[in-house]
Amino acid sequence: MRVNRILLSTALVVVALVIQVSVLARLHLPGAVPDLLLLTVLGLAMVYGHVGGSLVGFGAGLLADLAPPADHAAGRYALVLCVIGYLAGLVKPENGRLKSATGPMAVVVAAALGSTLLYAGVGALVGDTAARHVGLPGLLFSAALYDLLLAPFVVPGVMWLARRADNDPLTESGPAAKAGDISSGWLSSGTGLRIGSQRGGLGALKAKARTRSARVGRIKGVKRL
Repeated sequence: MRVNRILLSTALVVVALVIQVSVLARLHLPGAVPDLLLLTVLGLAMVYGHVGGSLVGFGAGLLADLAPPADHAAGRYALVLCVIGYLAGLVKPENGRLKSATGPMAVVVAAALGSTLLYAGVGALVGDTAARHVGLPGLLFSAALYDLLLAPFVVPGVMWLARRADNDPLTESGPAAKAGDISSGWLSSGTGLRIGSQRGGLGALKAKARTRSARVGRIKGVKRL
């Protein structure tokens, strides 16, 4: 990975982990805890691809395994996020553009369900049966719901920062490119490109109107003479 990718990924992962441990985990919501770390890994993976996503996922998971108040075996969540980051990176579009938010939303739901199942499965292999006592169906539903509600406020920003740090031309070629950016399509559900084209059309119409009014003014001036 590039140096700028490593620095940005490290900073985002650390911030996400601190917020998750110090804020989200203390909300005592029913069921699962909103997984801000997972959403950060997803956002980076959908920009960096499957290799970068797996590396970021492994590092983020290992940091979560070692950070207090972790009460599970080290490497357990690292394996989960490594697999999730790899799979999420496979959906990265070739041209870096998505016209709809449906794809990223499906990735978030699948990642929330998959990470919960994989975490419980790895726990069962090492003798941790806590998921059975808590109730796996409730955990799956709450994890998918919380992550889906939190994703629009996290994933687009993470993806924009990742592409900005990579000096991606899609983030530097003006408003039209920003409107077609993959992170913009998340919240606008594919309407960004249409809005950009409408703005361009309105600008052209205004320019024509100004030109027409100037011609009318010249004609009137001639008539006055």
